[in-house]
Amino acid sequence: MSAFEFFFSFYGLLLGFSVTVLATGVARAFKHRKTVPAGWLTPLLALFVALDITTFWDAAWNNFRGLQYSYGLLVAGLVVATVYFIAASLLFPEPEDKAASLDEHFWANKRAVLVLLIAAKLLNAAVLALVYLPRPDAMPALVNLGIAAGLYALLCGAAAMTRRRAVFAGALIVQIAFYLSMAAMPNLA
Repeated sequence: MSAFEFFFSFYGLLLGFSVTVLATGVARAFKHRKTVPAGWLTPLLALFVALDITTFWDAAWNNFRGLQYSYGLLVAGLVVATVYFIAASLLFPEPEDKAASLDEHFWANKRAVLVLLIAAKLLNAAVLALVYLPRPDAMPALVNLGIAAGLYALLCGAAAMTRRRAVFAGALIVQIAFYLSMAAMPNLA
């Protein structure tokens, strides 16, 4: 097993827990759809979080393959994946929460979820910056990284801070469309 395979199996396992929490929340929401109205806000946020986790997984694959093993990389992966796990855990109510609707739970938790996602993105950007710095072509990569992280933080921040459904939806739909375009056109990824 290579150093990258070792890291990626650990990181993938941890991110997989977040996907499991998301899938469990979706299944629970679907199962209880007659007693707890779903609305569209939580499903939209869940879709965004799922695509965001997938993007992080892809970023690890593309950016960390050539790195030497280090305990620091494992710790960075642990921190980012744990932040994602906490965010995913807040998306859907637990049975003991007795939420009247998913929208009610959404308004109580969306800011925390999105701030956690911003934190994960900035942590990942910091790790990637450290990866790019020794490279001769570091400057264009760092500029792209900064622009991408800045736009992400701006859109997620707007979605986190607003109480207007249209602003929230618009900010997330822009990012979801970008993620789906990356999936449809692999050369963009």
